[in-house]
Amino acid sequence: MTTHLLVTGGAGFIGSHYVRTLLGPDGPGDVAVTVLDKLTYAGSPANLDAVRGHPGFSFVQGDICDAELVGGLMAGHDQVVHFAAESHVDRSIDGGAEFVRTNVLGTHTLVHAAHLAGVRTFVHISTDEVYGSIDEGSWTENEPLAPNSPYSASKASSDLIALSYHRTHGLDVRVTRCSNNYGHHHFPEKVIPLFVTNLLDGRPVPLYGDGAHVRDWLHIDDHVQGIELVRTKGRAGEVYNIGGGTELSNKELTGLLLEACDAEWDTDVVHVEDRKGHDRRYSVDCTRIREELGYEPRKDFRTGLAETVRWYRDNRSWWEPLKERAAL
Repeated sequence: MTTHLLVTGGAGFIGSHYVRTLLGPDGPGDVAVTVLDKLTYAGSPANLDAVRGHPGFSFVQGDICDAELVGGLMAGHDQVVHFAAESHVDRSIDGGAEFVRTNVLGTHTLVHAAHLAGVRTFVHISTDEVYGSIDEGSWTENEPLAPNSPYSASKASSDLIALSYHRTHGLDVRVTRCSNNYGHHHFPEKVIPLFVTNLLDGRPVPLYGDGAHVRDWLHIDDHVQGIELVRTKGRAGEVYNIGGGTELSNKELTGLLLEACDAEWDTDVVHVEDRKGHDRRYSVDCTRIREELGYEPRKDFRTGLAETVRWYRDNRSWWEPLKERAAL
């Protein structure tokens, strides 16, 4: 029996990889996917070219805040996987209104429509940034939320709104909170694709502050694996952390990227003023998803990083127009 999925933000970095994986040769084979995407600057139709001819694929361009559109779409679907979000911290610092609109109002529009339509499962994709910053140890899913940027505050709000529909209405809502993702098709404003594409063009890269901020890196293959485990085996009303198990300071990451692109510290790195409210360290405890659902990250970071750099080297036609339009 075919499960009909509505995937929001499915033309973006993580969402498109999720769709390509589900409808690819190694996918489950029992799903049909409708992508709903507004096609903002971070969403690209080209990200879905690999599945455009698949009989189980359809695409709708639209806004998740459009209640009429969302309500009409929801009625024909069994499950929702909700990726759509404004996600760049620097942009949220410059102005948070669009983050509140998309991430908070948009999530409410979706989850309310899902409740009214009797959707079976609603998987809400969130971020480890909702926990704030942690000096040592790792966050479990039971930690109180303490976001520090307009972006992470809007995502924390969206988590609570989605979960409220489980507690109030009994809707099967499942929330995932991932660490920093990396891989191919990543919009080049984020640190890894920005640094790689700059270095490939012989341009310097900007390193915030002292470079000692620590992040856990998660390959998109492993993230998609975790999301599918949550969608197919997770528990209603539960939150699942998804991490990659590779913690690096930004300075360590920069060193690896310089090495991969044959660049040098002295000539290719520019130290810039630190980001406002910059969280010092993120680290998620993945015990729940490991023990309950059998999750295990499979992609070795050095291998994944080398593959990512190679993809950007071989796919200039994908990222050069994006950088030009965004003036990156």
